[in-house]
Parts: sequence; C-alpha cells; structure tokens
Amino acid sequence: MQSQINLLDGLNDKQLEAVTLPHQSALILAGAGSGKTRVLTTRIAWLIQTEQISPMGLMAVTFTNKAAKEMLTRLTAMLPINTRGMWAGTFHGLCNRLLRAHYREAGLPSTFQILDTADQLSSIKRLMKLMNVDDEKYAPKQVQGYINSCKEEGLRANKVDSYDGHSQKMREIYEEYDKQCNREGVADFAELLLRCYELLERDERIRNHYQSRFQYILVDEFQDTNKLQYQWLKLLAGASNCMFAVGDDDQSIYGFRGARVGNMYDFERDFKVQNIVKSEENYRSHSNILDAANAIISHNKNRLGKNLWTSAGAGEPVRIYEAYNDTDEAQFIVDEVKMLQSEGSALADMALLYRSNAQSRILEHALFSANLPYRVYGGLRFFERAEIKHALAYMRLIANANDDTALLRVINFPARGIGARSLEQLQEGARQNECSLWQAAVNKVGNGKAGGKGIEGFVHLIREMTDQAYGITLSEVAELATTVSGLKAHYQNDKDGEDRLENLAELITATVAFTNQDFGNHNNVDGETEQDLMTQFLTHASLEAGDHQATIGYDALQLMTVHASKGLEFKAVFISGLEEGLCPHENSASETGGLEEERRLMYVAVTRARQRLYLSHAQSRMLHGQVRYGIPSRFLDEIPEALLKRLNSKPVAKNYATGGNYQAASHQTAPSQANQYPFKIGASVRHAKFGDGVVVTYEGNGENLVIKINFGNNGLKTLAMEYAKLEKI
Repeated sequence: MQSQINLLDGLNDKQLEAVTLPHQSALILAGAGSGKTRVLTTRIAWLIQTEQISPMGLMAVTFTNKAAKEMLTRLTAMLPINTRGMWAGTFHGLCNRLLRAHYREAGLPSTFQILDTADQLSSIKRLMKLMNVDDEKYAPKQVQGYINSCKEEGLRANKVDSYDGHSQKMREIYEEYDKQCNREGVADFAELLLRCYELLERDERIRNHYQSRFQYILVDEFQDTNKLQYQWLKLLAGASNCMFAVGDDDQSIYGFRGARVGNMYDFERDFKVQNIVKSEENYRSHSNILDAANAIISHNKNRLGKNLWTSAGAGEPVRIYEAYNDTDEAQFIVDEVKMLQSEGSALADMALLYRSNAQSRILEHALFSANLPYRVYGGLRFFERAEIKHALAYMRLIANANDDTALLRVINFPARGIGARSLEQLQEGARQNECSLWQAAVNKVGNGKAGGKGIEGFVHLIREMTDQAYGITLSEVAELATTVSGLKAHYQNDKDGEDRLENLAELITATVAFTNQDFGNHNNVDGETEQDLMTQFLTHASLEAGDHQATIGYDALQLMTVHASKGLEFKAVFISGLEEGLCPHENSASETGGLEEERRLMYVAVTRARQRLYLSHAQSRMLHGQVRYGIPSRFLDEIPEALLKRLNSKPVAKNYATGGNYQAASHQTAPSQANQYPFKIGASVRHAKFGDGVVVTYEGNGENLVIKINFGNNGLKTLAMEYAKLEKI
C-alpha cells in the first residue's frame, strides 16, 4: 500500500482522477505543460501495480520512438518490471510487430522488408519508367503522396474514385505499385498500418485474440491520429476493452499530414465516453502567458473546451514590438537576446519561432553579424538547404562554368537523363585532357542543343543562362537561376514543395537586400561590374553557410518553425513575423478549417514560453524581392490589452549600418517615403465615392503604386494612387 501511495505522490486532483479511473474508456484533455506524459505513464504503472492488468495485457501507442523510449524509461523507474516485451511503441512499430507474427495470414513473406520514404520513391520511379509514364506530367513525389494519402484513408486502388484521365492514370500506377511491392515482398510505412488493419478486419480469429489480450489501450497525442489509425484502434478495442486517450484538440497542428482533430469527437461518441478529464493546471508558464494563449484559442469554434491556469503567479507581461521593417525586427531580437544573456540567461534557453522556414534567412543574418551562436532545430540553416544550394550552384556556373563542384551538383537536377555512366565518361574525358568537366562537356557536344536530352541539353541551358545574365541585376540573375534552370517547376510538382518554393523566393529577397546594402565596393568603382557583385554575394552565402552554427552541446540560441517547437519549452520565446499573410499564413484562407489550424499553431507557439514572451511584427517586409506593407496579425488583437506591454508605439527607421546588417527595406522607403506614400498605414482618409476609410497597405511603386483602403460598409478597395484623389481626415 505504501508503494501505491508513493506512486501517486505529487499528482494534482485532475491527474489523480485520470490515473485511477475504473475500467472504462476515457478522454484526457491534457493542456500544454500539464504533465500529460506523466499521467499516461503513471496510469500504466497504476494498472500494473494494482494488478488490474499484466504488463503484457496492455498496449501503449505513441507517435515517435523517442516518446515510446521515454515512456518505458519512466515505467522502469516507477516499477521493478522488465519492459522489454511490452507492446509500447509507434503505430508503425506495433503494426510491424503484429505483421511479423502473422505474416502468412497477412500475405507477406517472413522476411518482408520495409521501404523508407527514399526507397519508396525510388521504387515508384522504377515502376513509372517500366510503365512509360511521363514523369513531368506525373511527378514521382506527387504519385508517392497520392499513394500514401489513399492508404491513410484505408483505400486500395480498386476503391479509389477517378473522374478524369489524370486520376485514372494515378490509380493505375497505384495498382501496379501494389503488385510490384507484393512481388518483391516489401512494404512501405503506410502499407504497414493498412495491411495490419485489413488483417484484423478480415481474420476474426486473430482479431479476437488481440481484443482479448489488450484490455487496456493507451494512446498519446490522440489529436494527431489520422482516419486509418483511429479505425485500427477501434478494431483492437472491440466492444469491451478500454481506450485511454490523452490529447489536446487545441494542439492539433498536423492537418497537412492527415491528422484529424475530429477523431476526438468521434471517440467520445463511439466509445460512449463518460469521463472527460480536463487537466488544465500548467506547470510551465506564468499566468500572463497562459491567459494570452487562452484568449487566442477561445476564438476557435467546436472546441472540447479547457482553460489553462497556473499557481505560479502572473509573471511578466507579454511584450509586443512593432518594427519599422524586417531588418529592424531582426535587430530588436538580437538586442533583446544579448540583454537576456547579460542577465544570466543561457542562449539554449531561448527560442526564436517563425511560421515558415523562409523567414529564418534575415534572422540568421542578424545573428551571424552579431556573432551570436545559433542552431536551427529540426532543419537546416537557410544557405544549407538543398534547394538554395542548387540555385547557388546555377549562379556559380553562370559566374564560372568551370566550377566542377557546382556542375556535379546540378548537372542532373532537375533530372535530365544524365546517369552515372555518362558522368564517368565525362570525368574520364576531363582527366585525359586535363580540363574542367564543363570543358569536357563542350568538347563532347559543342554548344549543346535546345530541348536536347542529357549533356547536350545541360550545356545549352548553361550557355543560355549565361547569355541572359549579361547586364542584368543580381536579383534578376537569382530569378534566372531558379526559373530557367527548372528548379521552380520541379518543386511546384512536389507534394511537399511549398516550403522549398518559399525559400527560393527568399533567395531573391536576399539578393535584393545584398544589393541595397552598402557591402563592399560593387558600385562600379574602379571598373567593378555586376558580375563582381554576384561573386561577392556567392562568397557571402558560403561564409554564412560556414561553421557559425553551434555544435550540439554548446550554448546556442534555438531557431525553429512553430511546427518543430511542439513538445519543447524555453525560458524566453520570440515569435516573429506576426502579420496577416505570414501568421496566419495566406494559404489558410482557401482551406477548410485553415484559419482555425493557424490559430492552434499560434496557441502552440505561445505556450512554449515559461517566463518571457516576445511577439513582433513589421510595418514593411521584403518578400520575393519586393517591399510589402502588412497589417498586424489578428492574433495580436485577440490578446487582452491588460496582458501586454507595448515596447514602442511609433516605430522609427533605424540605421544598422554597423555590423553589416541589411538595410534593404529602409533603403527602399527612406528618405523618399513621405513623397511616395503620402498616407501612413492606419491613417484615416476620405474618398469622394466610397466615403471615409483606413489605409491598410500599399503595393507596387512609382506609376504602378496602388493603395488598399478599408471603407467599412463599402468594403476593402484597391485604388491606383495616381487617380485615387484621397483626402486626409
């Protein structure tokens, strides 16, 4: 009895209620920082310790191997048991285990192999080649996404609807892919779950065996389950077993991966859940931060409903900074980080969050210039990302076609039919003639041929790009390197290419910023040319991609997307780029439930902070090489003013020439801003036809300058500045 009491020591009332529930299905709404992992593991330990179940009589499902390992480690610390044989792991891991035990019934060889994502893509490419399918019309990655999406919906090829020639062909490839996998005795990740589900559904004997074995099924991060995962859990649970689902509908942010927040409502109905335990006490953050998060998420509809609270006190107010431009925003963050560091805070205990990867570039530059070590969590630094390195390689070839390293990187990317054998011959020719690979290619095919395949097409492409690059600006060269090369088209056909396209657009922004920056002698001084400017930029990119990122184990500021931050916590958190179109992302407007998922993302971001939270936005930001004027994110307006500390009311242009900081936006807007933009963002104006309104944003410049004004009842209007005839009120 004493040991049982010890096991429950330190649990709050709601945690205690969840851990000691009787034999029934339950939904535990565990908010951010409320100790949900502790609840789950203590529940397992409690069931075993009170002899309600044996360690082999339950199944615990997590989403990552790391989470499964942590769960078993905690269990071992709580109870003197061997966890080795327990059914605790990820969906894929548990399905693999079950299929290994019943491979015959599942129609698999005993030695079936698992295809990872890269292997699956290679297999699809090989099949499409055998089927003579045009890989430009049917991009292999798109086909891969289609096949996996169908499987996650629980659909084989014969059950998939097709309405036109394109969808019929996709279904045909899926069908042939299935046949190929069966012949070869392999299964991809999505197949593991689908095959396992089909086995349990089809074979009553096996289904009854596992239903009688697993009387308790415990699921972590339940809000992230997809349709098939939920159906699989329902099959295993049957009519009498108990499902203990732990999750938070307010943290469901993986809709793009198939996660279905509706599973939580279905679970409540399907399992006739009597107990919804709301674990709302937060052990991470001060109440000002939690109240801000609660206020934001309260604007979402159809929530299961909970409000985080803490006994830790109000803490510091949420700080809001309105920057003049994105450079000013980055510099503000750097200054605050330095201040916190001087006060004794470790860099590793601070995080800088952003909505999309492309936003990291200007932040990285500011940190690099300030000599602050940083680490990009769950991703690569801007100039190390594959798509950026590809684009830079094309720029390097425009500057110097004899650059063998750059040539080898992109000679067959995007794919143009140059195989290993062709490259070997090219390298042999270069060695024999003691010349560069480019010269060897020219020796072989001359000037190449427009529309040609293989090396002929590549040589023609580089010559064409070099010709087009003569006499144009650095940003236009970057545009050339991302479009004419075929990179943009390649990633547009990629299921997961959106981030990569944003990064390529940000590269153009980087070149504009670099050009506007007073960096080196590139203004045709002493005969220097734009070509020299490009060389300087390429050198700059190489330096920023160098060794500045801190190695693991060293104190460093953490940079990451909001998605990557889930499950983490930091003493101080900076959330940057809080403008409409960035956060919430502009794509959310066209997606069903998109805005609500964006709000859940904001909720996740805010609840990462323990003590101090900074929210920043900029009046102007350079995107895709052009200055854009934005309005603050609606999420900022959803936070009660009493929780906020506004660090500035009227941002002013600052000169950050020292330290090599970009001055792109300030160069674009000052000193002629007053003449070019006669009305400030937020200014009240009057129009003869539409009445009184408020200036929202500007687009374009010069004769093409347009102004967007919200005229209230008359709606949002876009007017040509030249003809608007506006009157300031």
